[in-house]
Amino acid sequence: MTDRPLNLSIIVGSSREGRFGPTIAQWFEAKARERAELAVHVVDTAETRLPATLGAPATHPSAAEATATLAESDAFVVVTPEYNHSYPGTLKNLIDSHYEQWQAKPVGFVSYGGVSGGLRAVEHLRAVFAELHAVGIRDTVSFHNPWGHVDGTGALTGPPGADVAASVLLDRLTWWGTALRDARTVRPYAG
Repeated sequence: MTDRPLNLSIIVGSSREGRFGPTIAQWFEAKARERAELAVHVVDTAETRLPATLGAPATHPSAAEATATLAESDAFVVVTPEYNHSYPGTLKNLIDSHYEQWQAKPVGFVSYGGVSGGLRAVEHLRAVFAELHAVGIRDTVSFHNPWGHVDGTGALTGPPGADVAASVLLDRLTWWGTALRDARTVRPYAG
């Protein structure tokens, strides 16, 4: 249908002081940027000023920028920590502040946390995105206790298997993103 690169938005879900999310997101962003078929964008919940009340007008320029980026996206990867067996409130606010931007587009997940590696947060997010008519990608990247996998420059170095998991996730995301973009071109999605 079209040969233009797929617009992939990586969403950094944590906004906590001293957060580890940017380290994980930068690692994944580097993997995604290795692929010529992807045009990579980052939406960081810590830098996006959305109203605390849903439905209230978004007046900060960062909110309009995030909305435009999400609307132009063909696929998403959510980088999320696990807080109290779920995902952060700022991520929920970003998700709930948008609707049609998610529809008929694939969503992949990169999670991190303690023993569970953030997988409980991902399971909650799958249900939320299904309600928004997005297509969840089964394959994920999960970092269990990732804080020990950082080199002297602060870059993520592992753990073993993470590179392969990222490659599989990007393969699946690219397939679904292309298929759904082509489908939306032929027949716009009416959610």
